[in-house]
Amino acid sequence: METQQLDENIREQVRERYAGAAKQVTNSAVNGKASCCGTDKSVTVTEAFGAALYDKTDLADLPDTAALASLGCGNPTALAELRPGETVLDLGSGGGIDVLLSAKRVGATGKAYGLDMTDEMLALAHENQRQAGVENVEFLKGHIEDIPLSDASVDVIISNCVVNLSPDKDAVLRESFRVLRPGGRLAISDVVIRDAEPGEPPIPNQVRRDIELWAGCIAGALEAQEYRDKLAAAGFTDIEIEEVHRYSLADVCGKNTATQEGQLLTDAIASRFISAFVRAVKPQA
Repeated sequence: METQQLDENIREQVRERYAGAAKQVTNSAVNGKASCCGTDKSVTVTEAFGAALYDKTDLADLPDTAALASLGCGNPTALAELRPGETVLDLGSGGGIDVLLSAKRVGATGKAYGLDMTDEMLALAHENQRQAGVENVEFLKGHIEDIPLSDASVDVIISNCVVNLSPDKDAVLRESFRVLRPGGRLAISDVVIRDAEPGEPPIPNQVRRDIELWAGCIAGALEAQEYRDKLAAAGFTDIEIEEVHRYSLADVCGKNTATQEGQLLTDAIASRFISAFVRAVKPQA
């Protein structure tokens, strides 16, 4: 019962943080950048998260608010090798940047779904879709642990710094496997704890479970081998975890080193967290 309550607390904390970020973007109060770290009143600005990870040519045809609402740790659409005619699902689609980019890559014969639990982000995503004039898109409300799509209905699942925020990653991966067609691909950007090198300190348990950090992209991250094990348990094969960026304390907290995050983290601990591209395949039937 205590675990269930903690999971609900984490989910609500994440929802509130991202709802606040959506409101900031809508009110043009983010001064041009946003990050998944920080608070509603003081959003941390770093180059390790958000729109800075996208090529400017990709953003040229999108509304500014789509880029401002980008809270991720990577650019999954650039790495997922999307093909014309494919159906794509973005888990935790936020303001819709990856959905809109995916829709363009799969073309008129394909489709891109976005799934998010936050009303404010969904409203922003719909407005961004309207401004971008992209038609082959559908945004859904729901939780990534219980995807509201039928079995074997999508070709590719992408996500951008969201799976690590889930308190039940096994459910996320099981559901992802369920909705993928045989031969379908998982291609997500996520925060992962890399394997420790000799002499490196362990990650304090307080950092691993601190609720504020769950909503800030860092806590909740899986050890790389644990991630592989969970993917395999869900049924995936051809599993790869590729390091993209190794974080520093400045990446995680920016100038807000007086916050709770800064007090718990050090440069040595922060460097154990990486942005990674996670690939896996659902076997053919």
